[in-house]
This record gives sequence, C-alpha cells and structure tokens, in this order.
Amino acid sequence: MTQAPTPFGFPLRVYWEDTDAGGIVFYANYLKFMERGRTEWLRSLGYGQQALKEQAGGMFVVSETAVKYHHPARLDDALWVTARVAEAGRVSLTIVQQVLLRREGQADVLLAEGTIRIGWVDASTLKPGRIPAPILEALK
Repeated sequence: MTQAPTPFGFPLRVYWEDTDAGGIVFYANYLKFMERGRTEWLRSLGYGQQALKEQAGGMFVVSETAVKYHHPARLDDALWVTARVAEAGRVSLTIVQQVLLRREGQADVLLAEGTIRIGWVDASTLKPGRIPAPILEALK
C-alpha cells in the first residue's frame, strides 16, 4: 500500500486583522490561510500565480470548498498550513488542506481541514481549459 505524499507546509501567524471581537480567528479567514498555503505550494514548485497567467495563459480558480472547523485559533498563534493533491484531473485538482496550531514542545493541533477544488481557466476569457501537461505533472 502506498502512502500519501508528505503535504507541503507553510507557516503563518494570526494577526489582529484575522480575529473577531472575541479575539478568535473569523471562520472565513481559514479560507484565506488555505489560499496562501496553496499559493506558496505552487510557488515552491516553480509556478507563481502571475507567471502562470503571463507564461501559460491560464490560471487556477476555486470552484468548490468544504471546510470543517475543529478548534479556534487566537491572536498571535503560530499556524502551519498544509496542501496536498488528493485528485488530479485534466481540468481540475482537488487539494486537501489543514490548518494546524504549532506550539513549541507540543504536538500540532488540528484547527481546520478543507477540501478545495481548483480548475484551470484561460486567463483572458475565463473559460475552462485543460491544465498544461508539464504543470499537471509537476503538481501531481
């Protein structure tokens, strides 16, 4: 049985702007954290968002999300956001992501987990298209 590849990870810090009046991270901001994680994951593979648009003529757009919240994050918490491909098709990818709380000397705590589907579109028309083969292979 093969194991899933180790997910990409990216550190984030919770800032004042991320929290609500109670000092808890506003639920929609977890999607922003996941977006940052996916963007940095793409960048780590050599595919910056702007470069994809300019050089490949396309871009990824989110078509579907599902998020489950387990524990709240708070102001100044150190987070670790992961991204891993769960499914890869010719026009879309399903990415599994987690937002974890990191505290020195303690096990990570799962705060939220999500499944995000991104599709490839032509940058000028926004019509769906096939993910260029070299990009798809690198992301698998």
